[in-house]
Amino acid sequence: MASLNLALRAALDQRQDLLGQLHQQGTDCYRLFHGSQEGAPGLTVDRYGPQLLVQSFHQPLEREALLQLHGIVNEHLGLDTLLVYNDRSGGNSRIDRQDPVYPADEAALQDLVGHEWGLNYRVRGRHAGQDPLLFLDLRNARGWVKAHSRGKRVLNLFAYTCGVGLSAAAGGAREVCNLDFAEGNLAVGRENGLLNPTLPPMTFVQSDYFPAIRQLAGLPISQRRGQKLPSYVRLEPRQYDLVLLDPPAWAKSAFGTVDLLRDYQSLLKPALLATAEDGVLICCNNLAKVPMDDWREQVLRCAEKAGRPVREWSVLTPGSDFPSMDNQPPLKTLILQL
Repeated sequence: MASLNLALRAALDQRQDLLGQLHQQGTDCYRLFHGSQEGAPGLTVDRYGPQLLVQSFHQPLEREALLQLHGIVNEHLGLDTLLVYNDRSGGNSRIDRQDPVYPADEAALQDLVGHEWGLNYRVRGRHAGQDPLLFLDLRNARGWVKAHSRGKRVLNLFAYTCGVGLSAAAGGAREVCNLDFAEGNLAVGRENGLLNPTLPPMTFVQSDYFPAIRQLAGLPISQRRGQKLPSYVRLEPRQYDLVLLDPPAWAKSAFGTVDLLRDYQSLLKPALLATAEDGVLICCNNLAKVPMDDWREQVLRCAEKAGRPVREWSVLTPGSDFPSMDNQPPLKTLILQL
């Protein structure tokens, strides 16, 4: 317990300047302790506005250790945060909703609002899914989109709760389309839009990735031998000026398989074709086992083969609240100028 407290205090001290910068830019959602790199593997401590979300992935945290952690963070921030503890050390990272260590106060589990880049986001410590409603390591990408979307047609693929789309709308995009398979994710995206009433409206498309992106790219939707394809949303071929591709590590449907380790190309090629000439494709890979250099070369080769060679590329790293001792953070983001 003493070693965890020391590691936590060191992490908070390291973030002192960063937190000042984030608060000035209108952000109160960030990682306060990244255990895998800061002395407690499997433990994360995140602030989401008024809420402090503590999660354990390897083994449960003892109650006394959790309460001490909460006190240290509150003292450092000068706030009385609402504590939610999710133990996810069981099978498949499922949240233990029995709360054997610490039952959260009712106020901590209410619908709350956090802020990033001056925008309002829905915060829920517990919901039907497993992950928080805003992935904090993608903050710099959302900031980049906000700064580079004026006048652009923006397509947000695997949109989740539509943070990238919201950032594009705030940046002056003339059109924003959020596409995701899960209606529950898009419902939160609509909430985020309503929480920012001065922004122009976004559009939302609930669809499996493969039929949607292949239609936009002007490619046929292939049918597996002996299998009838389910119905799908019909879309016209078209291109966007700015496209973000942020797929999950693995998923399977009747239309295809998302597999970032073995077959990133099947995701990337149609996204390239749906990006306009002189447009920008931002692509992400969140698998820690995939080295950036190998993945980048794979992406550039795929673009060349697809007839959409990359004119310029740059790497966008997560914020310093996600430290990486080997400079190989799990989330890898490439900005491709086509």
